[in-house]
Amino acid sequence: MIEIEVDGELFHPPTRVWQALADAEVVGRWFADVEVPSGALAGPRLSTGNLPGFEAAVDVTVLDRQPPRRLAMRWHEAGRRSEVTCTVTPTSAGCRLTVREVLEYGAWSTTLRTDRERCYQQALGVRLPAILDWLAFREVDLRAGDAVGGPQVPGGAPAGPVVAARSRRRWATIAVAAAGTLVAGVALWALAPADPRPAGALADPAPTLSAGPSDARPSAVSAPSRPTTGATSRAARPRATPTKSATPSPSVSASPAVRLTARYETSSKRILGWTGEVEVTNPGATSAAWTVVVTLARDAAVVDADGATWRQEGAEATFSGPPVPAGGSVTFTFDVRGTQPAGPEACRVGEAACTGV
Repeated sequence: MIEIEVDGELFHPPTRVWQALADAEVVGRWFADVEVPSGALAGPRLSTGNLPGFEAAVDVTVLDRQPPRRLAMRWHEAGRRSEVTCTVTPTSAGCRLTVREVLEYGAWSTTLRTDRERCYQQALGVRLPAILDWLAFREVDLRAGDAVGGPQVPGGAPAGPVVAARSRRRWATIAVAAAGTLVAGVALWALAPADPRPAGALADPAPTLSAGPSDARPSAVSAPSRPTTGATSRAARPRATPTKSATPSPSVSASPAVRLTARYETSSKRILGWTGEVEVTNPGATSAAWTVVVTLARDAAVVDADGATWRQEGAEATFSGPPVPAGGSVTFTFDVRGTQPAGPEACRVGEAACTGV
């Protein structure tokens, strides 16, 4: 059995990603044009003949449709038959789109399969995120600025009364953000093929897959902001405490600081990100608090962590958690989004460098 599987980490909700999979107009802007037949018995067709890894247009039969989580299809292309499944999984930062194609009949050459996989990676990693940013901008109601509170984004919490000065500041902030996203949207319209469709063609949106031409390079894509956790905790450092002695004057004694060690490992890699794992070990005879600082590439951001609380300032992400027991260890993992090669630039626990970096 021959298969291709590609993942894409997206900073958008599942409902918006589903629109990019099921709306014929949107699919045509990040993957391939969709021909929606007028006959009830015919299925949609993807104009993939000019995409790397494809030799002809693809006739589509929908097998399963569960908005906004799953879309399964059977593809017929150049004498081959394959099953394609698009799965949308919610994450703390948005969602993950997984595209899996299993060849059921026929064969791919090595070159054709490699080009096809790269086509999917380009689509999920470049064109789709840009189109989703464009869709998000279209959902902003700029006319709502006439009322108190400024423009509203669908799904956001209603704003309470504010004084006039604060309203003007909020207006300016949202206007700057909207202008940046508008630049990305204009660039996307320039990239997409200029082929106007009749207004009635979108009455019954056709389902499609995720992929895109390898030479597509959006000129502007809005960068995601660096998330931080809502609360962080810092373990208290041991303090020297006075003790009584037989001498007339009190003396101060303090236990020596425990020197912790840490080991880093990249546990998984994705198209636009990776997952890191750090094990902190305490060789001492008493439990000890710990803090691990990871230095990331300039465009990378931590989006989630398991086993530790975290915050990110610039390129440095700081992790901490419950004390490490004497002679024991604790392990935590963290997910990173970025375009640079997987792995951090540096890692340290206290003043000691982590091994494995």
